[in-house]
Amino acid sequence: MKHDKALFMTIKKMVPAVLIAMISTGLGLLSLYRSKVPMINDFGAMLTLGIVIAFMIGIFIFIPFLYIRDKHFPKEEKLKMSKKVKPNLFISNFVGGVLKFKFVILSLAIVLAIVGIYVDQSAEAETNLENFMPQDSEALADIKTLRNIIGSTEQIAIIIEDTYILSLENLESIRDVENLLITKYEENIIETSSLLSLLEMMGLGNLEMINETTLQGMPIDQRKLFINESYTKTVINVSIVEMSDEQFSSFINNLEKDINLINKDSKISITGQSVIDIEMMNALTTGRYEITMIGLVLIFISLLVIYRSFYRAILPIIPIVIIVGWSGGIMALFGISYTPLTATLGALIMGIGTEFTILISERFEEEKLKTDNRQEAIKNTFSRMANPILVSALTTMGGFSALIFSDFVILSNFGIMTLVNLSLALLSTIVVLPTILAITFTRKLRY
Repeated sequence: MKHDKALFMTIKKMVPAVLIAMISTGLGLLSLYRSKVPMINDFGAMLTLGIVIAFMIGIFIFIPFLYIRDKHFPKEEKLKMSKKVKPNLFISNFVGGVLKFKFVILSLAIVLAIVGIYVDQSAEAETNLENFMPQDSEALADIKTLRNIIGSTEQIAIIIEDTYILSLENLESIRDVENLLITKYEENIIETSSLLSLLEMMGLGNLEMINETTLQGMPIDQRKLFINESYTKTVINVSIVEMSDEQFSSFINNLEKDINLINKDSKISITGQSVIDIEMMNALTTGRYEITMIGLVLIFISLLVIYRSFYRAILPIIPIVIIVGWSGGIMALFGISYTPLTATLGALIMGIGTEFTILISERFEEEKLKTDNRQEAIKNTFSRMANPILVSALTTMGGFSALIFSDFVILSNFGIMTLVNLSLALLSTIVVLPTILAITFTRKLRY
């Protein structure tokens, strides 16, 4: 009978708290759908699906397993019962010490978070794909060798579209674009190749003599490299020197303006793998605070609907905001650049931190009913929840620590920063959250 009662109490008290944490975390992860990059959307979908599956396994597999084990293995149960689980006295005393300086600690935590968010605004993003690869790989060495031989491996393509590319006006536009490249942008250009340059090599440089019949005399494989079969599109291939992201963006913007002045009737666009890479990396590494804010708003709304109390809804969010600020400050302090993976850390912070704070605040609600002494209620909450929170944090850190040993720098950095943020989440939960509970409870704010 006592097993049935234990099962009932577990489902009654623990499952709702975990369910609330799962719902809030899942809604927070929906912020990743704000990203324009499909891989980030998929990352958010997999994280959300993962926490739902973990919850279902815990409810329908893990809890029944514990129930069957304790009910059908009484000897093991007696041995376990003889070792009664005691509150974590160290954490209880530690939290008691924190509460003595609650205003100082909370003020310092908030100031550090504000400073961190401020300095993080100017944080750089690493967008060079080569820096994400194993630096001792043969493929990377081959790329560098090839670059030393030919000067660059970077290229862009200038596409000109019109109803008939072989008109004299469009052919003159192709020539003017090439002249622009080799004069105004000579420092950025290694070489260009186009339909006209191919024809000049064949001794057909007179623009007025170029027509469909002329092109029929060209090898078809070479002709297809520069013009389509309907004669509506042509491409100018441009090899460019190595440039930083800022230099490349400035170069492309200026080039687009100059090219569009040459022929306003035709559609002229600049594309190529280099352009795509820059746009993709910018999309991956920008808007991280927007994503975080959307996630926090979604979490707040979900908790407001569940609790129907502003203070209980805002309480778990305050430590999360502080963690985000601390994380940005650490990255700025150590000069760590954002990558496509670390740019999603805000969502992970919300997921991990929200779980901790919701479970603590739920337990605090129970402890408040047992004593009128707010400090004792907070100390009892943390002394009983410390071990589960510590075990959860340490096991999660153990899983992510495997990424540190990856040969790919992007994964290694992600593993390091995840461990840092998990440590910050644990620190915020144990140090900052007690001060928030004490201050709000001191002012007798109604939950």
